[in-house]
Amino acid sequence: MRFLFLLLALAAGAAQADVRVRVAGTDPPADATLGRDQQFFVRIQFDADEPVSLWTRAYAGGKRIEQGYKSNASAKWSGSGHALGWISFDKPLEVDEIRIVAGGGKPYREREVATLPVKLRWGHGPAAGATAAWVPELQRATAAAWEAERRTAEANRGIGDTVLGLVLMPLFLAVVLACVGAPVWALWKWRGGWRLAAAIPVAVMAFVIGRIIVDTSRDPTSHNLWPLEIIMSGAAGVGLIVVLALARRFTGAGARAS
Repeated sequence: MRFLFLLLALAAGAAQADVRVRVAGTDPPADATLGRDQQFFVRIQFDADEPVSLWTRAYAGGKRIEQGYKSNASAKWSGSGHALGWISFDKPLEVDEIRIVAGGGKPYREREVATLPVKLRWGHGPAAGATAAWVPELQRATAAAWEAERRTAEANRGIGDTVLGLVLMPLFLAVVLACVGAPVWALWKWRGGWRLAAAIPVAVMAFVIGRIIVDTSRDPTSHNLWPLEIIMSGAAGVGLIVVLALARRFTGAGARAS
């Protein structure tokens, strides 16, 4: 019963995780004539339970206008505040509705969260600049949000690099040592034709490493995945050594050599 209540609580919490949006202002007004590529700015007031992106889209006659336009990229917004949306067109047309679309959540989804009836006409005239004081304020807020996201991404990469250095690099070195050590050990311990067979993976590994050195001296980008090349060739060599070792055991060659 407690487990059922827990599931219901989680489901209720997921259902409540949403974003509430309204258009708090526009610049120029919702009934205006704009020049070519002039931006129609939208002041978006939001209350978001989880980080979401907010975009501006234009419609005419209930159909989205998908050609000849530019619109805002969006940072991730959460909590309560204001975001800046905008859209512009490089050809004459009329727009009768602006819709705000939110994207985010787990699983990710996009949904329309606000609409605004407008009478906007884009023409060939020169574009005018923004006049509302909130436009540059929200532009600065957007730039600050992008910078915060960049710093967070860099910090996460730093953590990933630390994990790579502490865990994956020692593992990589251990694999390389095994790939090199097994053929070299067999080359030292075995005799006759077995030694010649063991020399094959050693020669292949030397060829691969030598080719990487020569190629990267000419073009540093030619072997961006050189660790994988070494591991793959070394793993093939280890596989050959294992097969040879089993063959020696079943044929009794190892016992005669000892």
